[in-house]
Amino acid sequence: MSTRLPSFTSEIELIAACRNNNRQAQQALFQKMAGKMLSVVKRYISNTSEAEDTLMEGFVKVFSKLDQYQGGGSFEGWVRKIMVNEALMSIRKNKDRYPVDIDVAFDLAHPDETLMQLGLQEIEQLIASLPTGYRTIFNLYAIEGYSHAEIAQLLAISEGTSKSQLSRARALLQNQLITLQL
Repeated sequence: MSTRLPSFTSEIELIAACRNNNRQAQQALFQKMAGKMLSVVKRYISNTSEAEDTLMEGFVKVFSKLDQYQGGGSFEGWVRKIMVNEALMSIRKNKDRYPVDIDVAFDLAHPDETLMQLGLQEIEQLIASLPTGYRTIFNLYAIEGYSHAEIAQLLAISEGTSKSQLSRARALLQNQLITLQL
């Protein structure tokens, strides 16, 4: 027997109910955002069960820090930032996931032609196939819009390391695209 959750007329009402520890509101918020936020976490953590654990830890943090959300920006953006930070904390806990250094650079003859033939799912799969450290920096820079200085601070690395890891991630992606062209 499934329990029907009450509907909330606005995001503001839903957030207010969650702040009052309304379990049904918290469940409604989780159901509303879990799918999208799991996609965010999986960009950083490829193992599904670890990503789901990180998602749950992220939502615990969302609910415990909900009073800190001031409504100045997008609520989804605020939740996304928490999820990214939780994913990064998970990666830090498991330092063996950072990539080994490789010195490979590839040129891509016609990137636009190849990219135009790929669907979103294929592009996501290419990014997901990167080693965790490369994927993390690529996601933070290219998808989340962080600067190298911000990435360096988040990951406790130098800006140069961030730039070099991004360059290597791009090289690996380019190599994969060249392979797809053949």
